[in-house]
Amino acid sequence: MNTDEMLRLKGMHIAPYIQLATALIGKSREGGGNMFRHQIDTMATLIDYGYIDSVLLKASVVHDLIEDVPDFNRNLLLSIDYDSPAVYNLVLEVSRRVDETKAAFLIRIKNQGSMNAKILKVADRISNMISLGFVTNAEFIARYTDETERFIFPIAEEVNPDMLDELKSLVVSRRAYLSSCNF
Repeated sequence: MNTDEMLRLKGMHIAPYIQLATALIGKSREGGGNMFRHQIDTMATLIDYGYIDSVLLKASVVHDLIEDVPDFNRNLLLSIDYDSPAVYNLVLEVSRRVDETKAAFLIRIKNQGSMNAKILKVADRISNMISLGFVTNAEFIARYTDETERFIFPIAEEVNPDMLDELKSLVVSRRAYLSSCNF
């Protein structure tokens, strides 16, 4: 990260979004840990790949709030700063709708999602795939790995070849694990 990017990050005022994301601390994940840390991991993945867009980074920190906190007050998100409406819209865009299957949701992101929605979804999946290293449920790993290859690889192809390479490597490692388990 260069000095200009650091100064852009400094001026983003992400702390209020992080505070909202702490509502996810008690939400556990299949791979261990909690949803709050997943939000931070997703943001770190974006920064690692050079994304220093305030709306994208703020949305990454709160991207699961609407899905995972049923009584979440959207006005808390909408009233933080000048980016709030765009952050809220991006979070809605990457949130699975009540009547949507997982496949339909991912196809919607691929076919109709904004570039920021696609970038966020790929970073989110990288974080999720890394967490699979701590999952012992072979059926879950197999299903999630297949889903990544089928639905997320095409999105990553549009977004960032380096992110796609990381996803491919993660899929190979999870399949190697499954093979060692004779699954």
